[in-house]
Amino acid sequence: MTTATDAGAPGADAGPNGPAALAAQGIVVRFGGLTALSDVSLDVPRGSIVGLVGPNGAGKSTLLGVLSGLLSPNEGTVRLLGDDVTGVSARHRAIRGVARTFQQPELFMGLSVREHLVLAYRARVAPRRMWLDMLNPAALFRTAPGETDTVDGLLERLHLTHVAKAPVAALPLGVIRLVEVARALASEPKVLLLDEPLSGLDIHGSENLVGVFREIVDRSDDGLALVIVEHDVAAVLALSDSVVVLDFGERIAVGTPEEVRSDSAVRAAYLGDVEPPTRTAAGQEGPAPGSAVDGQGAGA
Repeated sequence: MTTATDAGAPGADAGPNGPAALAAQGIVVRFGGLTALSDVSLDVPRGSIVGLVGPNGAGKSTLLGVLSGLLSPNEGTVRLLGDDVTGVSARHRAIRGVARTFQQPELFMGLSVREHLVLAYRARVAPRRMWLDMLNPAALFRTAPGETDTVDGLLERLHLTHVAKAPVAALPLGVIRLVEVARALASEPKVLLLDEPLSGLDIHGSENLVGVFREIVDRSDDGLALVIVEHDVAAVLALSDSVVVLDFGERIAVGTPEEVRSDSAVRAAYLGDVEPPTRTAAGQEGPAPGSAVDGQGAGA
C-alpha cells in the first residue's frame, strides 16, 4: 500500500497532460552551516492546486524562493513546463510564466486597483511601455490591444469592479490580498506562487479568498497551477488537490489531503503527541509501539 509519504514521486514528464507546470527535484539549500532544505522534491501538475505546509522554520518560504528564482539551490533542479530553469533569474522566470505574491503586501499605495492590473499586464505583454508609464503617468490611461478585456475580466472575476478606481491605500486587508492576486494574474502566468495569502484575514475573508483560488484554477483555459504556502492548514487541506508537508527542511509527507491528514508523521510534526512512524523488519512503515496510532499509547 502506498503511503502519503511515498506517493507522488516527482517527475517532470509525469501526467496525462505532459510535463508538470512546475517541478522541483532533489532541492538542497544551505545557509552557511545550516541546511534549510534537504533533498526536497515536488510536482505541480497543470490545472492543480498544491498546498505546502509545515511548522514554523520548516523551509516553506525557502522552497518558494527557489521555485520563484529568488534563491539558487546548492543542489537539485527546477523545471517549468519541462524546461530546466534552475539557473534562470526570477525576472526571466516571471517572463516565462511564474508569478508570486508575498507575505507582506507589495503594492503601490498611491495607485488604484485598476492601475496595478494595467501595469502588471504591460510588464508582461508590452514591457517597453513600462518606461513610458514611469516617465509619464498619463500613459497609464492609453490602452493597449487586449488590455481592457483582460483587466476588466480580472476585476470582475475577483469581485473588484466596485473598487477599480479606488487607491489601494484606502482598502481593507482582505481586498488588498485580492488585488495582489489579480495583479499576479494580469501577467498571465502559468504558475502562481502564493506566500501566506490568508495571513491577517478573518474567517469570512479567508473563505472568500479560498473560493477565489479554486475558481480561477477551475476556470483557467490554459491549465493555471497554484502553489500555496499557508499556516491555515484546514484551509489548505480543503483547497488543495495535493499537499506537501515539510519539517526541519525535509519532505515528510506528500499526497491527497485525506492521506496527509491521517499521516502520523504529519500529526507528530504539528501536534507533538504522536510518535513518528518506525520501520518494520521488512522495511514497511508502521506506527511506533506504544504510540497513540497503534492504540496502546496514552488515551487509547
